Amino acid sequence: MNAHTLYMTELDLSRLRDVLQARTSAGRDRDHLDSLEQELDRAHVVDASAIPRDVVTMNSQVRIEDVDSGLENVYTLVFPSDASIPEKKISILAPIGTALLGTRVGTTVDWPVPAGRRTVRIKDVLYQPEAAGDYHL
Repeated sequence: MNAHTLYMTELDLSRLRDVLQARTSAGRDRDHLDSLEQELDRAHVVDASAIPRDVVTMNSQVRIEDVDSGLENVYTLVFPSDASIPEKKISILAPIGTALLGTRVGTTVDWPVPAGRRTVRIKDVLYQPEAAGDYHL
């Protein structure tokens, strides 16, 4: 993953720390939890009302572009219990989810995949709870 500046709200940080508490029983998600912890440790925590509108936060809907193919997709970044591939809801524990968290529009992120690395560019944040005043999400 890239060393981009990562912005996060206090509520997201608190909830994500709770996800990390599951580490002892995580099994196959252990590596993803370790990656998430590294990201949280370097986050710039800001007040929910002050987070820039172009930052991907939890429950944000984001349009991304695959740098290699040019294909665009829209995903929502969610907590593990809300993940759903058919609904294009990506878990924060998925490598792409961890890579997207806290990034800004225009940022390029990459992560390992079985065939090497995948790189996407954040094209737009279509919905961000904090920008919409939905501070409880």
